Amino acid sequence: MPERLKDARGLAALFEEIIVLLELKVVGQPQWHVFPEPGGVTGLTLLAESHLTIHTFPEHGFAALNVYCCRPRLCPDFEDLVVRHLGAVSCRVRELRRRVET
Repeated sequence: MPERLKDARGLAALFEEIIVLLELKVVGQPQWHVFPEPGGVTGLTLLAESHLTIHTFPEHGFAALNVYCCRPRLCPDFEDLVVRHLGAVSCRVRELRRRVET
């Protein structure tokens, strides 16, 4: 798993699958920053709906994925996604619903 957390191409494939599954609209080019060893990768894709980000910490075997979307969507199987793309052995998904007062 730690090697996958350093692989910007592999992380981009995870983003692509999320974008397709949730029918998101990408604005501009995704941005990736690969940190020097032993660091990981930070990725950002700006969306018409908001943003998609990931921060990886291979030295700790940890990744934080944020899918922020202003439109309701069905929640994909994030556990399956991170197991397949990152080789995760555990995954915690937290869904925070936006509440807009009118």
